[in-house]
Amino acid sequence: MEQRDSASSTLSSSSSSTKKVIAQEKLQVIEWEDFEQEVARLWSLSSALREAKENKQILEEKLQSLIQVKAESLNRSNELEEMREKLEARRLVMERMSTRSKVAAEDARMQEERLSMEVRSLLVSGTALSVARKRLQESNRLLAGERGYLQLQNLQRMLRVRQQFMISQVSLLYPVKILVGPKQEQELESFPSSSRSGSPDASKPVNPGSFTILGLHLTMLPFTKMSLFTDKKEVQRSATALGYIAHSVSLIASYLEVPLRYPLRLCGSRSYINDYASSIEPTSSDLSSSTALSTNTKPVEFPLFLEGQDTTRAAYALFLLNKDIEQLLNFIGVKSLGPRHILANLKELTRTIQSPDYIDT
Repeated sequence: MEQRDSASSTLSSSSSSTKKVIAQEKLQVIEWEDFEQEVARLWSLSSALREAKENKQILEEKLQSLIQVKAESLNRSNELEEMREKLEARRLVMERMSTRSKVAAEDARMQEERLSMEVRSLLVSGTALSVARKRLQESNRLLAGERGYLQLQNLQRMLRVRQQFMISQVSLLYPVKILVGPKQEQELESFPSSSRSGSPDASKPVNPGSFTILGLHLTMLPFTKMSLFTDKKEVQRSATALGYIAHSVSLIASYLEVPLRYPLRLCGSRSYINDYASSIEPTSSDLSSSTALSTNTKPVEFPLFLEGQDTTRAAYALFLLNKDIEQLLNFIGVKSLGPRHILANLKELTRTIQSPDYIDT
């Protein structure tokens, strides 16, 4: 009976689902004897259907969980790929930063070495400066009183007296005199010249041809007009006089400790004068390098004699010799008499140095 009740309940519950099938199929008349078998068969079918639904539900749940796990795995895989890309980008950035840090460390090391060298040089310079400051303080202390200043003045006076004595010896060795009469010569002590302030006197200078040095005239005519009829002895005398002048100028410059702008090469009556500026002839292509050439080129020598020489070069040598004498005159504060008064300028130079005023200046 229980089977029948359950079968009837199952039949009633499944009757709704089988209405369409019953409607589509032709109605069959079942005998009462076969009814139990049909009920049993329907019950077994409904049980199988229920089990199939349960299995389907279980499979759906498993599939849903698997799909969810797969989706989560895929998301995590994408996240891992993104993180890997970010990690690679950061690794590249770290490599660049490491390279930059290495370069910066090398620069810092070099700068540290440079700074250490500069600090050492500053320490050495500071030590030298402190020593120099002590010496300066000691010198100031020595010169602060009257005794120190007077000692300096005495030393300067002694130096000028010594220079005066040495240049007087040069004047005795190479005396410059003026020819008064036909055969009379006298010392030029009151020769009209420029004052120490630089203003020339009103009187005119004496004729340059009237001067002699050690009894020899310095004639300018052969240097301007040289011909076959020129007196050879006069040329030789002029060359000897120029040798005397060059020697006396060299001695005076050494006693005054003045480096000559145009150095002399003393060879007696075959002396030469050097000019560094004439060794350069700038053109349009080397105007920019003329300064560098002037420090590396050799000087050009000009002869202080005429025999076998070009008159133009010899005349230029006279001009340079007078420039040396003018340099010495300017050193002691006296103005030159002009480019044609070589012996007069030399005499004025020696006379001014031997005057008493030179010691007090």
